[in-house]
Amino acid sequence: MICRYYQVAGFNFSVHAHDDSWECLNFAPYEAFVVDDSQDELFHIAIEKWQNIPKEFTEIYRQSEGGGKIIYGSLSHVSVAFVFYSGHSIAGWLKTTDQFRDACLFIAEGYEKLAFDNAAMIMFSLATARQKTALFHASVVSRDGFGYLFLGKSGTGKSTHSRLWLKHLDGTELVNDDNPVVRIVDDEVRVYGTPWSGKTPCYRNVSYPIGGIVLLSQASINQIKRMNNIQAYASLMISISGMRWNRQLADGLDETEKLLISKVPMWHLECLPDADAAMLCASIVEKRDCQK
Repeated sequence: MICRYYQVAGFNFSVHAHDDSWECLNFAPYEAFVVDDSQDELFHIAIEKWQNIPKEFTEIYRQSEGGGKIIYGSLSHVSVAFVFYSGHSIAGWLKTTDQFRDACLFIAEGYEKLAFDNAAMIMFSLATARQKTALFHASVVSRDGFGYLFLGKSGTGKSTHSRLWLKHLDGTELVNDDNPVVRIVDDEVRVYGTPWSGKTPCYRNVSYPIGGIVLLSQASINQIKRMNNIQAYASLMISISGMRWNRQLADGLDETEKLLISKVPMWHLECLPDADAAMLCASIVEKRDCQK
């Protein structure tokens, strides 16, 4: 039996498997010490030999993006499952309890990375939902010791805006380009790099205090405005991964969103994909006196 231990955003989890075919290079920077006390683990995943999805599986919700698909459903009153698709093929499926601490992952041959990436990301987002932690759909850069998150719908230009900062603002580094983690620890809000970075291979085990969060939208001119609390809350809701139909998890995410609004300045940048947009954004969000 092979055991691997990982730490993402300060949370520990483990993976247990019969062989190493599932291992992904994007997780290597997050490999951690052996956790002796199981209570210190956020969750663990056991990778088992392939089994077909049980007939009692009942679909509840599905999400499609970029040629992939994830279907969430129930197996019993205490067990849930997630089925991962690549195109029309099943890449794997995950079975867990409603407490999201113990899970079994079944992987179809040839889909090891896709299945494991999805399983670990889902378990992480669900297990941390009540711990002042959120997995964002965002692109993140760092500059002068602070992290900046760029939010927006798919195709808005989050990655493009990060690249503009990297090109035109000295000292900028990419932290994550798809799924960073935001966590409130000891009254400080920090953003963390993760093993999940979409199409951009950026797997940096780093963290920064957040200097600002920016919602992007395409426009014919560049202009930026501070968002009020209602606008900020709505922007966070569409940018955070989680099971909103689960009352306990939704309440946890709601608490996290309200804390973020009270602690981090949020802006709406209407922009062109040009250097001036990046310069304007930085000139506003990097002002430390903008912090609440």
